[in-house]
Amino acid sequence: MSKPVSPGSVAATLTEYWSPRVVAELDDSYVKVAKVKGTFTWHAHDQEDELFFILKGRLRIELESGAVELSAGDAYVVPRGVRHNPVADEECHVMLIERKTTLHTGSVTTDRTRSLEDQLRPI
Repeated sequence: MSKPVSPGSVAATLTEYWSPRVVAELDDSYVKVAKVKGTFTWHAHDQEDELFFILKGRLRIELESGAVELSAGDAYVVPRGVRHNPVADEECHVMLIERKTTLHTGSVTTDRTRSLEDQLRPI
């Protein structure tokens, strides 16, 4: 990256919900931002952990063992192999840190699944 990036500012410009965009690379990981609202889909990442950092709003991550409620400034790591379903009752801006091998919806494919090529499009 040749210049600073403001994840919150980038997330605010996104026009599609649940369509993350890569804003930076860190070793073998991508830093992504997304604007989310509603229910995503139950899925797991068998080989990768996934970090959620809330930039704006609130996010509930449903897990088979219960749910985690996150507010702006909160971070939570979903461990590899754990099925989860992110839900935002109102618009929420999220920063994600994931290994480059992480598939958007794990082994599940839905109409919300985004390819890595789509996530790497210029913002």
